[in-house]
Amino acid sequence: MAKLGGVCYNYGMENLNKTKIKLVKLLEILRRFSDEENPLTTTDLINKLKEGGISCDRRTIYADIKTLIKHGFEVISIKSKGKPTGYYIEDRSFDLPELRILMDAVLSASFITQKKTTVLLDKIADLAGSNRGELLINNVIEFNTTKHTNEVIFYNINEIEEAIIKGKKIGFRYFDYDENLERVFRRGGKKYYVNPISMVYTQDNYYLVCYDDFHPNINHYRIDRMTDVFMTRHDINRIKEFEDFNLKKHHRQVFSMFAGYEEKVTFLIDNGLIDAVCDKFGEKIKLKKVGDKLGFVETVQISPQFFAWVCAFGDKMKVTAPNDVVEKVKDYAKTLYTMYLNDD
Repeated sequence: MAKLGGVCYNYGMENLNKTKIKLVKLLEILRRFSDEENPLTTTDLINKLKEGGISCDRRTIYADIKTLIKHGFEVISIKSKGKPTGYYIEDRSFDLPELRILMDAVLSASFITQKKTTVLLDKIADLAGSNRGELLINNVIEFNTTKHTNEVIFYNINEIEEAIIKGKKIGFRYFDYDENLERVFRRGGKKYYVNPISMVYTQDNYYLVCYDDFHPNINHYRIDRMTDVFMTRHDINRIKEFEDFNLKKHHRQVFSMFAGYEEKVTFLIDNGLIDAVCDKFGEKIKLKKVGDKLGFVETVQISPQFFAWVCAFGDKMKVTAPNDVVEKVKDYAKTLYTMYLNDD
């Protein structure tokens, strides 16, 4: 420690802080700019540190690399004639195929706006380092996905998630679009107050699963259609019916996030629909041979969306029980037939 004009300077502490910062910057440079195909030489590292206002020499770089390795960082040294000629980092959290999957998921998600899509793609690419990240960005294939325009959706998600964690109710306004594509708020713009359970991504949209204090039913709201979302100071109203709520089962039963009443339904399908049925109900579904068909029983939510799903497979899928559901499917098919018949 030294004194100058009555002010104390602790050179030891200052040098220690510089060393720590230098190690952090060195690790950051290796993670961002190096990989096995693009190792950085000692000169590269010195120059990049200098760009960040940190001066050092070759001996310091060698010592810092050893320190990083000693503390578990996978810094790989490329050697020539026994001497290191380059370094790259190996301990990436994601490999390229994993990052590609994440980028494709962002591209295909319609609830993510175009502006936010670009930001997220850049962030994901950065996880691969600058060289591989640039390759990922250059090889991005744009999907024909219609992107929503509500830029506050990530704020909505953050506010809802915080409310779920803290066990608080949320408030929001909810809108639809009219024929002029203008927002029309439901309930005259009055706020909804609900008890949030979870958020679910399905059918290319993000939904809030919740219930209110007045109706013991599960409701779903598209998060991109919500605005003015906020966490209230009121605790969630714990209702006995939802204490053991099975979100996974609920998600499987609800078609396109439109709820109806629950019913155990018997199906008869062609062998060619096994994949489609497994996609919808999971691979643990129990199939049994019924003549040249396959039969199974599954609990579903009876709704127009369910009828549409069944009818989409034509004569390759048939509901055989219970009778009231069979009649509802028939009525749905008759309504469609009559509508198109009247066009003649």
